[in-house]
Amino acid sequence: MRHKPISDARFFFATAPLPCPYLPDRVERRVVTELFGRDATRLHDQLSYAGFRRSHGIVYAPACPGCDACKAVRIVVDGFDLRPSMKRILKTNSDLSARMAQPAADQEQYRLFQRYQASRHSGGDMAKMDYLDYQALIEDTPIDTSLITFRDGQGTLTGAMLADRLGDGLSAVYSYFDPEQPRRGMGTYMILWLLDEAKRLGLPYVYLGFWIEGCNKMSYKARFHPLEVHTATGWQNFDDFTATSET
Repeated sequence: MRHKPISDARFFFATAPLPCPYLPDRVERRVVTELFGRDATRLHDQLSYAGFRRSHGIVYAPACPGCDACKAVRIVVDGFDLRPSMKRILKTNSDLSARMAQPAADQEQYRLFQRYQASRHSGGDMAKMDYLDYQALIEDTPIDTSLITFRDGQGTLTGAMLADRLGDGLSAVYSYFDPEQPRRGMGTYMILWLLDEAKRLGLPYVYLGFWIEGCNKMSYKARFHPLEVHTATGWQNFDDFTATSET
């Protein structure tokens, strides 16, 4: 039977407990709701401001028993600190050209996506995705979403990033890149590109999803400053938050 859309986006549901994909010996649960209809953009904005993330046509936030390690973070565009290592990454990738377009999947993207998953996340669920799964990841969105593709001077696809437009920023939904070119630092480069695009559009924030204390896969997000973290009392400076947490 086909899944029927939730009739009222004000309804929120909790997922069943599953093993946490980020921290060992912990259980993951999420609060989710569906995005649809004329209010999808407004609801997505409001929930993103409250620390939720989008995947396909739903938004979710962690609701894990006995754990609050996952924290939504966003970069403050104004006053962004471009570190020397980031300047080197920009120089290394000066040969790349970017194209921002409507989210449409193709086989070229999927082949790069598969290589990335096999290299970086071979044991994860996304490594099992077939082409139709990938197409849904890219195209199943009820809001203003773009797919940014990056190509080198020979026209070879080097990386891609899915990004949502919010009322006050851009949100990096998912990205992948050529795992055989580590010196490019493509993960960092694509975030730098998104920061530059947000600045061009006059948007104050770039949303990066969840930073997870104790998870090496998410530690790179802490390199971007100024950074804010969503807490029970709202958005807070990341350095102030971590300093308080350590005391």
